[in-house]
Amino acid sequence: MAELKADGYDFEERTEILNEVTWPKPLAESLDHAFTLYLTAHPWLAETPVSPKAIVRDQFERAMTFAEYVAFYKVQRSEGLLLRYLSDAYRALRQTVPESARTEDLEDIIEWLGEVTRLTDSSLLDEWASLTTLSGEKVDASDVPPPNRSVTGNVRAFRVLVRNAMFRRVELASRDDVDGLAGLEAGAGIVMTRARWDEALGDYWDAHDTIGIVGDARGPAMLIVTERGRVWDVRQIIDDPAGDRDWSMTARIDLDECDEAGELLVHTTAFERLD
Repeated sequence: MAELKADGYDFEERTEILNEVTWPKPLAESLDHAFTLYLTAHPWLAETPVSPKAIVRDQFERAMTFAEYVAFYKVQRSEGLLLRYLSDAYRALRQTVPESARTEDLEDIIEWLGEVTRLTDSSLLDEWASLTTLSGEKVDASDVPPPNRSVTGNVRAFRVLVRNAMFRRVELASRDDVDGLAGLEAGAGIVMTRARWDEALGDYWDAHDTIGIVGDARGPAMLIVTERGRVWDVRQIIDDPAGDRDWSMTARIDLDECDEAGELLVHTTAFERLD
């Protein structure tokens, strides 16, 4: 508003321009069309039109944890509202998407979303379970993760957390964000210090100009998990512009350590050429 005023726009012009400001609405046209068709048989829903958003999609594609997402958009004052929204989205996906429309990718997102909510505040899912029980609604036990379940208890959700954590590092590397990468490492015995990341990225930029972060770059074929009992060795292959795929990030994940901490802990061990 202040910038428009400084540029000479009067109040009515400023208001009209700001009224056009909105949020990303992927698939809005398709959703509006589907809703219009649905109204022919359910006209009473006209009072509650669809409101397309991209919050869950945005957080998943950015491969961020809840805390990282809150910090990224600086919405600390509204983090409770955001968490409630995510839990509602999880419940809606679990309850309303028919089996015939579910895919492996969608199942991964649902499991990930439930785990993000539970790890941030399990009381929301406890409240859901309580409300549905009081209403007499039958709830599948798999729909509501037990509040005391360990971080690694849901293997599928944990794998998605690992995949997102590794891809988060790829995204930061693609922006040459050395500080961001170093900030992800925690605990004793850190291998990839800021200096190590800086050196490794320098070597990569000598060989390639960019790091891919779309399409196949985040596909399952780019992540290799080797389970050695309660320790996982993880290799995230980098999608370089030449298609050589000769660089990767490696990490070690101690499942017992994660359960004790109550969160995913990834210890990056290297970023280097495969040979």
